[in-house]
Amino acid sequence: MNKPLAAVTLSLLLTGVAAAPAMASASASDTASAVAVTYAGTVALSNCSGSVVRTPNSQPGDPALVLSNGHCLETGFPAAGEVLVNRASSRTFSLLNASGSKVATLRASKIAYGTMTDTDVSLYQLTKTYAQIQSQYGIAALTLNDAHPVQGSSIKVVSGYWKRTYSCSVDGFAYRLKEGAWTWKDSVRYTSSCNTIGGTSGSPVIDTTTGKVVAVNNTGNEDGQRCTDNNPCEVDESGNVTVRQGINYAQQTYTLVPCIGPGNQIDLTRPGCTLPKP
Repeated sequence: MNKPLAAVTLSLLLTGVAAAPAMASASASDTASAVAVTYAGTVALSNCSGSVVRTPNSQPGDPALVLSNGHCLETGFPAAGEVLVNRASSRTFSLLNASGSKVATLRASKIAYGTMTDTDVSLYQLTKTYAQIQSQYGIAALTLNDAHPVQGSSIKVVSGYWKRTYSCSVDGFAYRLKEGAWTWKDSVRYTSSCNTIGGTSGSPVIDTTTGKVVAVNNTGNEDGQRCTDNNPCEVDESGNVTVRQGINYAQQTYTLVPCIGPGNQIDLTRPGCTLPKP
């Protein structure tokens, strides 16, 4: 995994990565993007990154949702096969504006959904609605795309924790991505310039053409090992294993959309919902 911060502080110091957030410099590809991607709507967790998200059908009066990774949950890493639904939580999130400055502290009312089975995702329901966040802080939620991302599309991984943005493309998709005890389906593989680090876990992956969230950043192969913790391997439909040292991955988020019903309530029985159930 792109480990939660507590697990990577030493490695960051050893590799010379600053322990203070740093803004990424703009590149030529940044200025050519069809949609301006900023930090607005992203959040910093205590150990990870995340974002305030909505579905295409979410309403202004719905309680807002925060997207991050299952391995970022305050309850610890869910075991393989474990699914959390509607678990009480009072976790807080630092809401950022376009420039990456903190404008508010948001609070969860519950873990609406969390798992590391088939995907690596958490959704927190907040105590504020989208309308309240918009009116009080001027921040709109990011929209979850309801379609499968496209190979070759330009993306940005936006870390609210580090206030750092990575620009690359969707290199392809791993049929199965296996890391230690966990296996994820149809994972997004980045091209090499998205060299994400610990603390970027849970960052939204934004399609620069639409401005919509297509995935959530979660892991990378650090040492070239095969299918071990922090060294995921790709497994194809025939069982062949490929190891790509230094390459990072994300979990698609279009699969969340059918499972979020009226009022932003998680309903795993809705038509088209394929998320793992408890």
